[in-house]
Amino acid sequence: MSPDAGGARPPAVAGQFYRGDAADLASEIEGCFTSDRGPGELPARHRSPKRRIRAAVVPHAGYRYSGPIAARAFFEIAKERPPESVLVLGVDHYGRGAGTALSAREWRTPLGPARVDPELLRALDHPPIVVDERSHRDEHSIEVEIPFLQYVLPALSFVPLMVRFAPFEDLARVAEVVRSAVRGRDVLLLASTDFSHYLPATEARRRDARAISEIVARRARGLYDTVQRWDISMCGIAPTTVLLEALRDEPLTVRDLGWGHSGEAEPMAEVVGYDALVLESAEPLPPGRARPDPSVA
Repeated sequence: MSPDAGGARPPAVAGQFYRGDAADLASEIEGCFTSDRGPGELPARHRSPKRRIRAAVVPHAGYRYSGPIAARAFFEIAKERPPESVLVLGVDHYGRGAGTALSAREWRTPLGPARVDPELLRALDHPPIVVDERSHRDEHSIEVEIPFLQYVLPALSFVPLMVRFAPFEDLARVAEVVRSAVRGRDVLLLASTDFSHYLPATEARRRDARAISEIVARRARGLYDTVQRWDISMCGIAPTTVLLEALRDEPLTVRDLGWGHSGEAEPMAEVVGYDALVLESAEPLPPGRARPDPSVA
C-alpha cells in the first residue's frame, strides 16, 4: 500500500466541479435531476424491491455541464433496490502512481464519508491491479460520481478503481480480475467517461455515435478499435472497455439514455460530448447481504 494511504481522502475538486457546501451540493444535484437536460424530476421516494441494472456509463465533467446527463443514469438506479456495493471505474488524467490502481481509504465529499467495501477491495487487489493512493489524490473522474451515489444510495459502500489507457490486451487482463471479483456479488459497476472533446457539436455527435453504437452492442474490442480508428477523444475509453469486457458473459442489454454536450449549458463553439447508458438484466439480479433499505416499497 502507498505511504499516502493514511486518513480519509479529502475531496480534490469540491467547489470547482461541484459545490463545496453540503446544502448547496444537495440542491445542485437536485437541479441536475429536475433540469430539462436531465430526467426532469427528482428520483422516486419508493424503490422497486428488485434490481436489474448491473452497470452504467456516466460522464464526469463539472455538474453545470454534464450533471443533468449523469442524472439520467442515477435516476434509473434510484428506482431499484440498492446494490450491496458499487465499483467505480475511473479515468487516469494525470499519470501518477500505478496504471491500474485501487484506493483503500474512506472518501469524503461535502455530503459526508463514503466507505470503501473491504471485501470487494480484497477481491480486486490482484495483479495487474494494486492499491496506490497516489493515483487517486487529485483525480476527479471518480470523485464527481460519489455525491450522486451518496444522494441515491443510502449507506453507500464502494470501491474506486483507476484505469490508465493501455493496449487492449492489458485492459483485458484488468477485466479478468474485475470479472472474477464481481462474479456472484451484488455489485453495481460504473464506468466514468466523457466523449468527444472540443469539437463543433455536430461533429462531436457524429463521432460519439460510432463509439456509443459499440457500447450498445457490448463490443469491448469494437469500442476500443473504433475510438482509435476515428480519433474519438473519449477520455474514459480504458474504464469503459474494462467494464464491457468484464461483463461480456452476462446476459445484459444496453439502454442509451441520451447524448448531450456542454454547449447545451452555455453557448460555445466547441463542445464536450456526454452520454448516459445502463446495462440491465431481463431477470432481477440476486440480492446480496446488504441490510434491507427502509425506502424499498
